[in-house]
Amino acid sequence: MFTLKPALESDIPLLLNFIRELAEFEKRAHEVVATEALLRENFFGAKKCADAVIGYLDGQPVAMGVYFFTISTFLGRPGLYVEDVYVRPECRSKGLGKAIFEHLARVAVERGCGRMEWSVLDWNQKAIDFYDRLGGVRIDEWKKYRLSGAALVKLGASKS
Repeated sequence: MFTLKPALESDIPLLLNFIRELAEFEKRAHEVVATEALLRENFFGAKKCADAVIGYLDGQPVAMGVYFFTISTFLGRPGLYVEDVYVRPECRSKGLGKAIFEHLARVAVERGCGRMEWSVLDWNQKAIDFYDRLGGVRIDEWKKYRLSGAALVKLGASKS
């Protein structure tokens, strides 16, 4: 039996472990600098900016979903951005990822969101096929940009 529960502050070590497992799968383990303190601040602190659910299979934690809300100026409504969905390898192909996406879609509808969005690595064909089966639509004309580290600090410190 699979159940989803909102992550609790006591789940922070588990969330961090899931994040590290996901990063390992994505061949990006070297990029993980998250700490329990940072997760506590950003998921449960005064300036909370993200939410998470934990998936349990027969009472054992095996999956997570991390999301946050955006705004669509064109729609004039919020959007739900799925930052991460992770299911441990031994539990994949059992409908758990789909159950997490269904849950997040319900959250989006309940919150009046006009859309739900996420990203996928271009080499992850299994995930791409899964998202296609869900009815997800690829937005190929958009290019994703990122500003981080020294470049972010530099821009933030500049004054026009």
